[in-house]
Amino acid sequence: MDMLYSLFRALIGIVGLLALCWWVSEDRKRINWRLIGAGLLLQFVLAVLILKVSVFRNIVASVSGFFSKLIGFSDDGASMVFGSMPTDIPVFGIAWTVLSTIVFFSAFSAILYHLRILQVMVFAFAWLLSKALKLSGAECLASAANVFIGQTEAPLVIKPYLKSMTRSEINSLMTGGMATIAGGVLALYMSTLGGGDETAMIAFGKHLLTASILSAPAAMVAAKIIAPQTEKVEGQLAFPKNTEYESVLDAATKGTSDGLMLALNVGAMLVAFTALVALLNYVTGTWIGEWTGLNAWVASITDGKFSSFDFSFVVGVISAPFAWLLGVANSDLLVVGQLLGERIVFNELYAYFHFAELKDAGVITDEKSILILTYALCGFANIASIGIQVGGISALEKSQRPNLLRYGFKALIGGMVACYLTAVVASTIQSTIL
Repeated sequence: MDMLYSLFRALIGIVGLLALCWWVSEDRKRINWRLIGAGLLLQFVLAVLILKVSVFRNIVASVSGFFSKLIGFSDDGASMVFGSMPTDIPVFGIAWTVLSTIVFFSAFSAILYHLRILQVMVFAFAWLLSKALKLSGAECLASAANVFIGQTEAPLVIKPYLKSMTRSEINSLMTGGMATIAGGVLALYMSTLGGGDETAMIAFGKHLLTASILSAPAAMVAAKIIAPQTEKVEGQLAFPKNTEYESVLDAATKGTSDGLMLALNVGAMLVAFTALVALLNYVTGTWIGEWTGLNAWVASITDGKFSSFDFSFVVGVISAPFAWLLGVANSDLLVVGQLLGERIVFNELYAYFHFAELKDAGVITDEKSILILTYALCGFANIASIGIQVGGISALEKSQRPNLLRYGFKALIGGMVACYLTAVVASTIQSTIL
């Protein structure tokens, strides 16, 4: 009975999320439902293979274990610079993790890219998407690249094709970037959610890797409902032969520099967004909650999970319907909704760190809620990413700026839906006998 209820909730969630994309679609009559069905089927098959078939499950576990080892190597590099200070003084914990992990992974990824190892993995996954979904070569390459690298680096893979890409392809490019995360921050979230325990890091790493893979076809499903393809496109897959690095040493040094800038940006965002949330909570909780008496009411109806009528509570209420669609337990709807809202309003970085705090504090204990959040937050679908993508991609091809501006907010919705579809599918398969 519990399994049937879980499957029923999953079906409602999938239909509800697809309905949202249909509601914002620019041409509902031209939606290719065969493509949509193929995309959902591909996501389901990949989820079953990765989560339930031992061979594929072991491969993902091995990759996650490798990432865990790499995190240890980055700690060795950090200890060379910082010594034991970050582990002795808690205030340096995030700086240790952020700087060492992101900088090292950026350099390592650049080396893999120069040696064309990364290209081979991207091309293999792009071929799978191309055969299953019959999409253009450019958007398949971009979608596959987003699984391994970030939303700002993936467009570089298809730079020669940007000028000729249609509006639907541009929407797919942006949606794919919103729906996945980069390898460097993936390692950071493994470390954060695992709490320093290697077994826990590997366990969360498996789910984060799975989320990145499953969100690629989900992003194409959402994107092609929102902006159906009406023009003829080039389906041939061809990886650009040019490389931006002259040697392995050049790749390592440039990757390190890029990683340092990213790490500093991540640290700055954590400082700014944590302070901003505290400010908003103070303003709403003190000026509205206390004056109206809503603080006591909120504390009573949430069993103490929220102590006041503040910004975090409001975000939780607004996003609670999405939490329900994902299959979250009723007791966790507001807390999970809060984290989902924080990812959209701020970013997944802040949401994952807050998620780890709530999990460690015992506020979120339900295993399915933890699993759903691990998948649902795994993407760059936030308001700031609109500006990042418009600025970054238009710098590569100025002629596409009108399309980038046109689809910025819709791509955000598509990326959010893709992450949520992945959370529904993965958590349902994980918790049933399928």
